Amino acid sequence: MTATVHEVPHEVRNQQPYQYVRTPLVEPDWRRFPGWRDVTAEQWRDAQWQRAHCVKNVGQLSAVVGDLLDDHVYDDLAADQKHFATMSMLLPPQMLNTMAPHDRTDRRAYSEAFVADPVRRYMVPLHSDRDPDGPSHPYAERDSLHEAEMWVVEGLTHRYPTKVLAELVSTCPQYCGHCTRMDLVGNSTPQIEKLRLTLKPADRQSQMIDFLRRTPGVRDVVVSGGDVANVPWSQLEAFLMRLLEIESIRDIRLATKALVGLPQHWLQPSVREGLARVAGTAARRAVNLAIHTHANHVQSVTPLVAEATRAALDAGVRDVRNQGVLMRGVNATATDLLDLCFALQGEANILPYYFYMCDMIPNAEHWRIAVWEAQELQHDIMGYLPGYATPRIVCDVPYVGKRWVHQVSEYDRERGVSYWTKNYRTGIETAESGDLEHGLDRRYAYYDPISSLSDSGRRWWREHGQFED
Repeated sequence: MTATVHEVPHEVRNQQPYQYVRTPLVEPDWRRFPGWRDVTAEQWRDAQWQRAHCVKNVGQLSAVVGDLLDDHVYDDLAADQKHFATMSMLLPPQMLNTMAPHDRTDRRAYSEAFVADPVRRYMVPLHSDRDPDGPSHPYAERDSLHEAEMWVVEGLTHRYPTKVLAELVSTCPQYCGHCTRMDLVGNSTPQIEKLRLTLKPADRQSQMIDFLRRTPGVRDVVVSGGDVANVPWSQLEAFLMRLLEIESIRDIRLATKALVGLPQHWLQPSVREGLARVAGTAARRAVNLAIHTHANHVQSVTPLVAEATRAALDAGVRDVRNQGVLMRGVNATATDLLDLCFALQGEANILPYYFYMCDMIPNAEHWRIAVWEAQELQHDIMGYLPGYATPRIVCDVPYVGKRWVHQVSEYDRERGVSYWTKNYRTGIETAESGDLEHGLDRRYAYYDPISSLSDSGRRWWREHGQFED
């Protein structure tokens, strides 16, 4: 017998919910901005030029963009910096160049495109973006994931049994408005007086290494901050080589938004050569070395990002993976996510890995989506990408950690309260507190944005102000 061949009808092929079309990556022309009209390609590729010309305030943005933007946009930005911003402004030219990337000589048209731009929405928040009914959830917290509570030494978070997060530095090459570590990272703002790392970097790193040597149950280290791109390479390489001397360490992940926001850093000869040395040592010791980066929209994935990724892979890094954040107005549609994932996987050699729900930090309600919305997104992106390149959408539940959005234990949709469980204990659960006995039986709450609730749910929150068990 022969199998019957069924040709897919033309109307079915062309009426899928998502239609894939291969799209080459494009580096927008930075010379469209009045302030960068004379910047050469050599300057643009120079990491030090990029760092020296970061936009740090409204005046510097105006010096670059000029009268392409209406005055009310600058006023809107200034108002947000004064009243709502939890992160100071730090915008590399590379990132600014991906906002409203098409040439527009008409001021009104450019202003409208800039305000609506998805990259702008999380890199340059405006006062008018914030939720007017409540910019913060009643349960929002500065350290929403309680990472500092789980420090075993300064900067070393031990939340999972076999994994740790090593925060080497409290700065980044760029500051994203939705930063989950806004309690520690970056400069203080009028709203937030930042915490500070107190130990000298060498002392902090030595304490981290000493803990890991004494704790063979930890096998996986995420080296982060801030951003490892802000650690002088000689210091970072020395720390990584010390990690590689510890027999129990089998995975090392370097967390850097700079691969997307400042790819020029990773293209510097000194960094490429140093990364090759580290990767070579990791390979000889059978340690998996990976880079984790942070792209939230397809516009940010440019040829320079792909070139920096290829340089890292050629140096011997095993994988480059993306950990994005789901945000309303940025990427919270299946089309936006699939466009981004195909650009990452198909054009830039970056594996789509996770999309986190935006954490419950102050003034983030306009970005956050509900658990049920995240579940729908996970459903809607399935079946298009290769299985290994289909990202998992996760909720980072306070005191719990990453949970796939369909792992929710119980869900009150009306009030927007989901409950989650975990299968391990953290270091802050002790016999003295009674948590050691009952920690694995406890349910932990996470809260949808109030604006996503029904009329009755919003009314309940207005009347109560908080959820009572």
